[in-house]
Amino acid sequence: MFEDQSVMSTEAGEAKVDEAPATNANELQEQLAAANARADENYNKFLLAMADFENYKKRMQRDIESIVTARRRNLLERFLPVLDNLERALQFDSNGGEKLRGGIEQTLRGFEAVLAGEGVKAIDVKGKPFDPRIAEAIGTDTTSNADDDTVVEVAEKGYTIGDELLRPAKVIVAKKSG
Repeated sequence: MFEDQSVMSTEAGEAKVDEAPATNANELQEQLAAANARADENYNKFLLAMADFENYKKRMQRDIESIVTARRRNLLERFLPVLDNLERALQFDSNGGEKLRGGIEQTLRGFEAVLAGEGVKAIDVKGKPFDPRIAEAIGTDTTSNADDDTVVEVAEKGYTIGDELLRPAKVIVAKKSG
């Protein structure tokens, strides 16, 4: 007996070959058609998943832009009362110097409170060794008694937001002449 064919005997003693190869070919074609149908179905599912993913990316981008816009609006709204205080301070009578100074100090405290609420902190560099990662040297002082490369004056405060540098401090650094 052969694997693909089976031999059968007939009454007349003649050997007859079974039609197994034709059946196997039909079965293989049916299996191939079924596999192709599954592949087409999977490909269509893949296309749908890709379309869903693209829609998800677009939706996330819109959501992020919406959050950023809302946050920016919130921050600007928090600055408006500070702006109002500055306008009031400028309208104040110039003869009342002490009152004007108090108003400006209050305004400054308002700005500092808003910045602190946003996680912004001033960098304290005066009297410390110069660090170019957080400060920018805009000049040197040769008359200072401080050690070389020590910050002797802060021209503009530096700030961080969280662990990131928001703005470097602009400083004067001590240098010995010679």
